[in-house]
Amino acid sequence: MYNILTLNEIAQKGINELPEDRFTAGKEISNPEGILVRSAKITDLGDNLLAIARAGAGVNNIPVSDCTKQGIPVFNTPGANAHSVKELVIASLLLASRDVHAGINWTQSLEPNDDVPALVEKNKNKFTGPEIMGKTLGVVGLGAIGGLVANLSHRMGVHVIGFDPYLTIDAAWRISNKVEKVTAEEESSMYGRLDYLTVHIPATDKTKHKFDADFFKKCKPGIKIINFSREELFDNDALLDALEAGIVGKYVTDFPSAKLLGHPNIITMPHIGSSTPEAEENCAVMAGSQIRDYLLYGEIRNSVNFPPCRLPYVGKNRICIFHQNIPNVISSLTTILGSSGFNISEMLSRSSGDVVYTMVDVDDHERDLPEAEILAINGLLRGRFL
Repeated sequence: MYNILTLNEIAQKGINELPEDRFTAGKEISNPEGILVRSAKITDLGDNLLAIARAGAGVNNIPVSDCTKQGIPVFNTPGANAHSVKELVIASLLLASRDVHAGINWTQSLEPNDDVPALVEKNKNKFTGPEIMGKTLGVVGLGAIGGLVANLSHRMGVHVIGFDPYLTIDAAWRISNKVEKVTAEEESSMYGRLDYLTVHIPATDKTKHKFDADFFKKCKPGIKIINFSREELFDNDALLDALEAGIVGKYVTDFPSAKLLGHPNIITMPHIGSSTPEAEENCAVMAGSQIRDYLLYGEIRNSVNFPPCRLPYVGKNRICIFHQNIPNVISSLTTILGSSGFNISEMLSRSSGDVVYTMVDVDDHERDLPEAEILAINGLLRGRFL
């Protein structure tokens, strides 16, 4: 029986992915084998912890590096909330352009005894803004969300320029051929062409403050920027300077901070990009199924720190090891098994940078595996025996 700690509210459809005869899930689980989480910050990696599944894309709330060192895969759910975020990005594109937000706030400030129709007619020209049709939008990051935003914006009559140095073949096939794509060498010059920019890249050490004072110098004056990825991508001090200088016309973000509140040209939302029942269920189902298949069968899908690795489970003894990407680990494993009289029926090994995940199925059910010898292999991070 595996014990799964649920942090935040995880949609019941996700919990239903965990068979009751093999799993116990709840908020009061102590020292669990698995964690299902949304945005809660994880600081304690208990002795029993084998896997973490994040019902969402970003994993800033999870100590991924520590998990890697301990052989704990961290799963996320890329694409599960893509349509929900896409819709709010498109709404933000319109909010940034038409000054709808200020118009709503002004209207709500009117008193019931005011001559509302007359005041509306007198003041409506204060809240004008351009159409987006025929304008140019830049999309940085063309993954699950960015690709949908690019395609829909194009269908709305917007000229779209996309940039993604890590664009996968699958993602490229999903993007309209009408979307102009630029190379890394062309990225800097792209910003001077944009009326609007939306960002869909992860926050990492390399992307922190990617959009800084030097970036704003490259922008077309009056550019309107939408950030539904992460606050850390932007240098907020440089952003505020760019707003005051008129370089940035409007900034819409799903990641408010005290520094951004109260500015007339900043629209903040309370991290609601994926706050739809459909997205929450999709994320929960994907997270639940991934942690189930890993704990029961050793399969890895959508891990941010270990490579994908799937080997059909046929009920044989299965050995799963996380190890450093160094010589002799796999040969040591096969030597131990061979000298102990075990026949290997299937093996699959996948590497990602400095780490490797290896799955081995052996035929013999009658004898105990040489677990102690396997766990003592030099370079091993963790071993599991299913």
